[in-house]
Amino acid sequence: MAINSVSRKTAWLRVLTLAVAAFIFNTTEFVPVGLLSDIATSFGMQTAEVGIMLTIYAWVVALMSLPFMLLTNLVERKRLLISIFILFIASHVLSFVAWNFTVLVISRIGIAFAHAIFWSITASLAIRMAPAGKKAQALSLIATGTGLAMVLGLPLGRVVGQYFGWRTTFFGIGVIAALTLFCVIKLLPKLPSEHSGSLKSLPLLFRRPALVSLYALIAVIVTAHYTAYSYIEPFVQNVAGLSANVATFLLLVLGGAGIIGSVMFGKLGNRHSSTLVSGSIGIVVLCLALLLPAAQSTLNLTILSLFWGIAIMIITLGMQVKVLALAPDATDVSMALFSGIFNLGIGAGALVGNQVSLYFDMSSIGLVGAVPALVALVGSVLIFRRWPVSLEEQPSH
Repeated sequence: MAINSVSRKTAWLRVLTLAVAAFIFNTTEFVPVGLLSDIATSFGMQTAEVGIMLTIYAWVVALMSLPFMLLTNLVERKRLLISIFILFIASHVLSFVAWNFTVLVISRIGIAFAHAIFWSITASLAIRMAPAGKKAQALSLIATGTGLAMVLGLPLGRVVGQYFGWRTTFFGIGVIAALTLFCVIKLLPKLPSEHSGSLKSLPLLFRRPALVSLYALIAVIVTAHYTAYSYIEPFVQNVAGLSANVATFLLLVLGGAGIIGSVMFGKLGNRHSSTLVSGSIGIVVLCLALLLPAAQSTLNLTILSLFWGIAIMIITLGMQVKVLALAPDATDVSMALFSGIFNLGIGAGALVGNQVSLYFDMSSIGLVGAVPALVALVGSVLIFRRWPVSLEEQPSH
């Protein structure tokens, strides 16, 4: 049955399946943060030594997103999704039985490989399967899955790890992934590769100044965000002097606010993505600049976290919409670049935050992050005035 001829209910079920998959993939990316101490204890290592696997994961995704996308650009998308899930599940089983830290890292690299391909194709697939006129809402649903990973996935994974061991957390994620794979097999139609692009499309993409400018903007704002976000938990405890429970609560607020942001974008993103993104970058600038003054009270930090979480989700969705609109003839390659650049920004921001904390003062992470965020704000205004485009009005090339 053609994708465009299915009922709205079926179309939304298919998008929902991808949203659940997004929840699973993001949960497994974030959950080690809450399990580092337990993993370190089980292998007789220091927490800082175990933390290297977080960096390895992010950089593997960043480096492999585009190469893997190019290698799989002609593969039928349902078959590719099934293959991704098999690798994902097998890697989690390996995490469960890992007999030393090296094996655990190898299992995480396998998961990162699956992650790199998944996020290269998911946004374009969601748009293809969405009901007519509901492209932004489909992306919003995927983003909701991402936000729930922070709100539910991370804390639930942490609780399971505390009571049953970190291995059980990874095994449980693998089981949920197996159930999702069943839904993929049953619900998704055959999805021939469409406008995925190839190595030949790279020069064409990089000859589009609007797209190149967006990629640069993505790198800058993600770096700004993760400069502070990567160290928000120790900031809350060591700088603000608040408890670990408050730090966990604020992370939950940030994640929950992301869901609000995705709903807002779903309602307004089709036609007002430029205004939403620029406005949200402005909010991030303010949140980062006010992070230290807000540390005077839990209430102030809660309000700040709420606006910060809404803004960063709108930025992420808005950037995806614009990348897809500017590269409709090479959606998967353009999203592979998006995913890779996003993860490069994560790594760069975490590195900047680390250096600021080590050699200056952790209290400065917000102000340092606000500098590139301000650059991104100015850049977004200039870029969106020069190249106004929405997902529903894709340019021809």
